[in-house]
Formats: sequence, structure tokens, C-alpha cells
Amino acid sequence: MPVSRHPACQTVQVFPRAVRAGYLLLGFVFVGLGVVGAFLPLLPTTVFLIGATWAFSMSSKRLETWLLEHPRFGPSLVAWRAERVIPRRVKLTAWISMAASLSIMFVGGAPVWAIGCAAGLMLIGAIYIARCPSQPDPMR
Repeated sequence: MPVSRHPACQTVQVFPRAVRAGYLLLGFVFVGLGVVGAFLPLLPTTVFLIGATWAFSMSSKRLETWLLEHPRFGPSLVAWRAERVIPRRVKLTAWISMAASLSIMFVGGAPVWAIGCAAGLMLIGAIYIARCPSQPDPMR
């Protein structure tokens, strides 16, 4: 697979071989979790592919380019990298998943402190997601 000069590609830093191998392994783990997430409704795909793109940017220009140019996932990854865009559909899925998780914890009889901690962390995530744009800026 030839390496392209994709505008969203970052320069791979020079790390010791063991560190690069660790980033490469992490990238493959994230891709694997992203693939599983494509088939399981409550496991996210895009978040793991964003992580994989980052890990590959530290270890393999070729694999980073492969993800950024992927016909299905590439546009979302490029939009995230360029402007931190989270599509509206993804936002809704995240918020519904958070609400469902809290509901399951509540119905399942989780301790109040655990529900409170989870709700607090989810609130931070929900606010962050809400603040990200839903589509790229047309003026860019």
C-alpha cells in the first residue's frame, strides 16, 4: 500500500523501536475494538478509530494514511482531526448510551455512590460532546 500525502496526516515522530512497537500494538487493539463496535450497538466505533489514528500517527505513516483514506471511516476521522466534528447521529447515540447505562445501573441496584460517580463522568462527556460542532465549518 503506497503512502499518500494526505493533508490530515501527521508527521510520525522518531521513537525508539520498542516505543513505536507499543504504539503500533495499541493502534491494532483500537482498530480491533472499533471493528467489534461496528457490530455491537453499545460499543463505540469512531472513538476507537480516532485512538487508532493517533497511535498510528506515532508509529506508522502508512497505517495512519490507510485509516484516513478509508472510504467508510476516513471522512469522519479527517473531520475530527481538522475541526473536532462529531456528527449529530453519533452525538445522539452517545447520549442515549449514557442514559441507558445509568438506567441499567439504577435498575440493577448499583450503589448510589457508583451511580453518582458514573453520572458525573457521563455529564462531563455529554457536555464535551455537545460543545463539539456537528458538521465541518463551510467557510474553511
